Amino acid sequence: MEKIMIILLNYNNYKDTIECINSIKQNTSENNFKYEIVVVDNKSTNESLSELKKIEGITLIQASENAGFSAGNNIGIKYAIENKSEYILLLNNDTIVTKNSINKIYLKLKKHTDIGIMSARIMYWDNKDLINCCGGEIDYFKGTAVIYNKGKEYKEDNQEFTYTKFVTGCCMLMKTSLVEEIGFLPEEYFMYYEDVDFCAKVQQKGYKIGVCLSSIIYHKESAASGGGENPFAIEWNTRNRIIFINKYKCYGILTKLFFYSTRIIVGIKYKLKHKRESLKALKKGIIEGRKFIKNGKE
Repeated sequence: MEKIMIILLNYNNYKDTIECINSIKQNTSENNFKYEIVVVDNKSTNESLSELKKIEGITLIQASENAGFSAGNNIGIKYAIENKSEYILLLNNDTIVTKNSINKIYLKLKKHTDIGIMSARIMYWDNKDLINCCGGEIDYFKGTAVIYNKGKEYKEDNQEFTYTKFVTGCCMLMKTSLVEEIGFLPEEYFMYYEDVDFCAKVQQKGYKIGVCLSSIIYHKESAASGGGENPFAIEWNTRNRIIFINKYKCYGILTKLFFYSTRIIVGIKYKLKHKRESLKALKKGIIEGRKFIKNGKE
């Protein structure tokens, strides 16, 4: 029987992590695989580590530093490779899996051999009828990813599976051999855009991406959160978008012109609305992104 290494990344959020672990244990009994839950604690500064040590039936690894989302997950991925797990499931620690949801994406991935990454239908936890992510696409002209119908009500049509161009890092099932072939998650982004980059790299290597619509996972990201308009998200999304545009070249000068012209417009809106912290974050993101490119670290 094949094995799935289920990797959860925790940072100062052990309560959600424990709820996620419990949902896996409760809803992954009737399956066609063995599984191991690996929790990577990304150098939490609260009592996360001590609380997670109390949980039975998991493998707990502490990172030596918080080097970001990709770096933390890569620790778990390396553990999966070393322990010869055939599959790896990257799962956000603030998710709740439903009955047999993991089994369903596993069976779909085995059936569709052209797929590199298989995801689930991810719905909002606080409004379970609304889509968090059921697939999307990478807009290379704008240098960003677009999630189809995000925040809209899901319409049941008995469709169990669909091909797509982008899925979030919230739920990614893949063969371990895929990572061995194309490499680990990109660590230059720290947070945000690593899933965009990874999906792009997977497709460049000739693999497709799929969503198992009959598999439902709930994400605790709020349906009314404002779509990442807090200063932290603005800074890192701006920085990482610059890095992504440079790395994949996109549409060259046209993409850069679009990016900077629209950032000027966004900056003016922040200023008119007296959103000083948002404007500051936007400027810092541009500076840090350009600095990264200048240093040639991509």
